[in-house]
Amino acid sequence: MKRGDVAELAGSCGLGAWTAFGVLTMAVVGHDGMALFADADILSWSVGHRPNVAVAFARGLTDTGTGLVPYALAVLAALIAGRTPRQRALAIALCLGCLGAGQALRYAVMALVARPRPPLTDWATHASGWSFPSGHTTTAALTAGLLIIAVRVRGPRGTTPLTLVIGGWGASVGLTRDYLGVHWFTDVVGGWLFALGWLGLCLWAVAHWLPDRWTPGTTDTDTDSARGTAEPTGSTAGGRTHTAPEQTDVAREQREGHAPDDPGRRGRSRPA
Repeated sequence: MKRGDVAELAGSCGLGAWTAFGVLTMAVVGHDGMALFADADILSWSVGHRPNVAVAFARGLTDTGTGLVPYALAVLAALIAGRTPRQRALAIALCLGCLGAGQALRYAVMALVARPRPPLTDWATHASGWSFPSGHTTTAALTAGLLIIAVRVRGPRGTTPLTLVIGGWGASVGLTRDYLGVHWFTDVVGGWLFALGWLGLCLWAVAHWLPDRWTPGTTDTDTDSARGTAEPTGSTAGGRTHTAPEQTDVAREQREGHAPDDPGRRGRSRPA
């Protein structure tokens, strides 16, 4: 896709996600942080279906959504997207900045909303802080989005299975938060929407403002080729454009080899 199309698509997705997140946030605040929609039913089902193996697996999976793992995966995404050392260095800064700033903004929203977590008796793992939006969910979704973008930028064809695996991991981390009883399901949905909105905004900014030569996934050869196709074939000197000599000679030969447009000599050719 062209950079303009990427910026437009990312901006539209981000705006839509922010709008949905704002509506959900107002619903949470309007109900004083109490359970919404099917929150209580989903949590009740999770508490009643917790075999030891499933709980151990959920704890291991949920731990990948916090700490150093997301930042290491963000660096990996930058290394995949960049083709040159300069692009990779810039991509690392952009990915870490996107992830770190997103976490800081999410923490500010969480403190403002101040939604209580589900009852402590339903917890199957440790948790701290307020509940909305889910921190593990937001971090994992942002990291998965960065990896998917990097994979698609580096190789747009044949990457669908890998994209599904990465997206499945990001979504599963969020689901474990509700399964382990430390978040309501609407907290998880809020984390997904927040991550999509922030990622869309960051991608829009990169596609809109980043110069072509710094864009991850492009090479200097690609930039030179694009610049060469935009330049005219003729050379300029003294403010005038000169036509190639070969084209001038061919046009002259074509005019000399044909009879002039004379109605009286139509159908007859001039002798050689």
